[in-house]
Amino acid sequence: MNLQMTFARYTERTAFERPLTSGVAYAVRVLHSEREQFEKHQGWTIKRMDTLEKNPVHKDDYNPDLFEPSPIQEEYAPVIFAQDIISHVISIDLLSGKEDRENVLRARRSGKGVLTAPFPLLKTNRLGVILTFAVYKRDLPSNATPNERIQATNGYLGGVFDVESLVEKLLQQLASKQKILVNVLDTTNQSYPISMYGSNASDDGLELVSHLNFGDPFRKHEMRCRFKQKPPWPWLAITTSIGILVIALLVGHIFHATVNRIAKVEDDCHKMMELKKQAEAADVAKSQFLATVSHEIRTPMNGVLGMLHMLMDTDLDVTQLDYVRTAQASGKALVALINEVLDQAKIESGKLELEEVQFDLRAVLDDVLSLFSGKAQDKGVELAVFISDRVPEMLIGDPGRFRQIITNLMGNSIKFTEKGHIHVTVHLVEEVIDSIEVETEFSSNNTLSGFPVADRRQSWKGFRTFSQEGSIHPFSDSINIIVSVEDTGEGIPIEAQSRVFTPFMQVGPSISRTHGGTGIGLSISKCLVNLMKGEIGFVSIPKIGSTFTFTAVFTSGSSSSKEYKSQQINNQTNSVSSEFRGKRALVVDPRSVRAKVSRYHIQRLGIHVEVVSDWKQGLSSISRGSSAFNMVLIEQEVWDQDLNGSAHFIDNLEKIAITTPKVFLLSNSISSSRANTTTSGVCNLTVIPKPLRASMLAASLQRAMGDGNKGNPRNGEVPSLSLRNLLLGRKILIVDDNNVNLKVAAGALRKYGADVVSASRGMEAIELLTPPHRFDACFMDIQMPEMDGFEATRRIRDSEQNINDRIHFGELSVETYNNISNWHVPILAMTADVIQATHEACLRCGMDGYVSKPFEAEQLYREVSRFFH
Repeated sequence: MNLQMTFARYTERTAFERPLTSGVAYAVRVLHSEREQFEKHQGWTIKRMDTLEKNPVHKDDYNPDLFEPSPIQEEYAPVIFAQDIISHVISIDLLSGKEDRENVLRARRSGKGVLTAPFPLLKTNRLGVILTFAVYKRDLPSNATPNERIQATNGYLGGVFDVESLVEKLLQQLASKQKILVNVLDTTNQSYPISMYGSNASDDGLELVSHLNFGDPFRKHEMRCRFKQKPPWPWLAITTSIGILVIALLVGHIFHATVNRIAKVEDDCHKMMELKKQAEAADVAKSQFLATVSHEIRTPMNGVLGMLHMLMDTDLDVTQLDYVRTAQASGKALVALINEVLDQAKIESGKLELEEVQFDLRAVLDDVLSLFSGKAQDKGVELAVFISDRVPEMLIGDPGRFRQIITNLMGNSIKFTEKGHIHVTVHLVEEVIDSIEVETEFSSNNTLSGFPVADRRQSWKGFRTFSQEGSIHPFSDSINIIVSVEDTGEGIPIEAQSRVFTPFMQVGPSISRTHGGTGIGLSISKCLVNLMKGEIGFVSIPKIGSTFTFTAVFTSGSSSSKEYKSQQINNQTNSVSSEFRGKRALVVDPRSVRAKVSRYHIQRLGIHVEVVSDWKQGLSSISRGSSAFNMVLIEQEVWDQDLNGSAHFIDNLEKIAITTPKVFLLSNSISSSRANTTTSGVCNLTVIPKPLRASMLAASLQRAMGDGNKGNPRNGEVPSLSLRNLLLGRKILIVDDNNVNLKVAAGALRKYGADVVSASRGMEAIELLTPPHRFDACFMDIQMPEMDGFEATRRIRDSEQNINDRIHFGELSVETYNNISNWHVPILAMTADVIQATHEACLRCGMDGYVSKPFEAEQLYREVSRFFH
């Protein structure tokens, strides 16, 4: 469609150079073997012309959609580009019309312009002719044979001439008191001349005959002129004859100029097609370059990070461990930078695509909290997430890209915030719209930490989502969420706010020196939000803080077809929730926003929560309650402000409670909390570190309430233990031409109890995986010398299929092949290439999964768990 618009615009703007043509069109040569794919690409069917030639219709009844499909033939010439005035000919097959077919075939054989005999033009039914040129794929020598020209033909460029309109325009240029009758004839066949213009009435008066040259030596044309009334005086006749002769010469000159101009348009069209091919080739080269560069950088980084990870499992002193962790953090930062640059390149080339998978939004936010919890605790900054109960548990979308947006925004907040808080909230858009109607004023101090913040409502000012026409999404199963990331950091200077989303732009030179970064995180986030059919905005006040808000459209994940996957994902959380369901908790916190966050996370475990603002209300709730509280969770701020009151509360708690509840302290800093509890004389207080999240909260509660053996292991141990259960005793083949990568991968898998065999070449892998064998899985590198991973996998699959077929038909004994009748060893791609096209190529060649380097325990668990149970 874009090329058609370009062609139409170009021909319209250059129409003054072809004053006699009614329009210009381009038809492409399509072989029968290419027809199906061509029609699918164009979105329409090739139409036949000959039916309309036999049965002309009035222009008001003309409808190209009613044309019959072109009949089966060796090749076709459908019109794909046309000037707007004749755009009705698009999809018409020129080779299905008698006149056009002869014209097209003669033009491509001769390499010259060829003119048709006069025939009624489509739609208008006015008499006209078409001048046709063949467009070749390459430059041909002047002595090229007809067969060479036919083989090199790419398409056909035609100029349409409406003869009646043409002659009328020319006659208007002749001023005379005597009316002149003009007849234009096609005299190619002298015995049966064809009238192209004028009446057939004969007259014995004076007649002037002029020969016309339309640029095609094969056809002959004449123009006959005479006066309608009596012959004029001789001098007037002479003058008129000279005028008519001048017109005839003018017609020939204009036609000659038109032929030359059409030939230039043909060259321009050919150049345009060549430039298009070059652009497509450059795009492919760019993608290949990105894949190669990413592989060459990430491969050694995989070795560095892998070896550091293995080094951390050895016996190191505190200083050595600190050095290793610092090196590992630097390596991961470099990998993150590579990913950002690759994402920016994919966005610019339009190659970034989103997945459509089911995911748990709350689990994604918990993961991001875990990522930043250490930095937040080190700075003493409170970090919290709140998700509305109206947001569904499961959504369908791209969790990886959603996590990337949240990580970018929270990463910036952590980077620029030294005190106060970072608060992430997730709601449905409808909730926020309803709250806007209720809220009358904004209090900057009613916040998570008590520090003032920028008015978050200004961050979504101007969102189309909040307008009347954009507030309701047309699809009933769509979930439109709004996410805000609020911080009490440095804020963004007023003069820098206009370039926040510009790639590679920092707020100021001092920022990049102080905090580092590439300046493309927010740019990438904006592009990802746009792909999610959302919007992003922000409000920032220097020295107060910033709030970034974005919307995203997902699909409800409650589909029964994906219920099994949902159960797998939430299996662990559900088992934990069932242990606490029905229990009661009391939260002591005077700050409503913070208490709301605590209630949200505790209720996720199935616990009923009641909130009070001070000690007195707490004791009152416990004493009058019909059922006992199982636990009391106290905010550190309340405890620190009145240590004597804290001790008094604990003493009275034991006296008035039916059953003494467990007491917990919610704290940002574990060390200071322990010091304060020791000073107050309370020794049985359990500290729960913030930020709160389901797994950490459940583990703390289980340990303190006597279920420590069931508690969640510390961060990172869950996949490790699960991997050991999955991989223990499994025989796994690793194929990689890089010795360092072999050591890293083998060491990682042996750590979990796997029996690892290494191979460095694709041929070696084929030999080892030819049935029968004892391997349970294979990790295959993609880019290897001699034979890459794609080809090796294809040959392994062919070998397996051949043996499976022979076993099925009884040619081979199933006992000889370990009693396995359907051989298919899971093969996982193992590469540093992160381009989406590579992932698709892995699946096409028969691989079962994809692990990018450097891989970690979570990645291995995610892939391996699909095959081992």
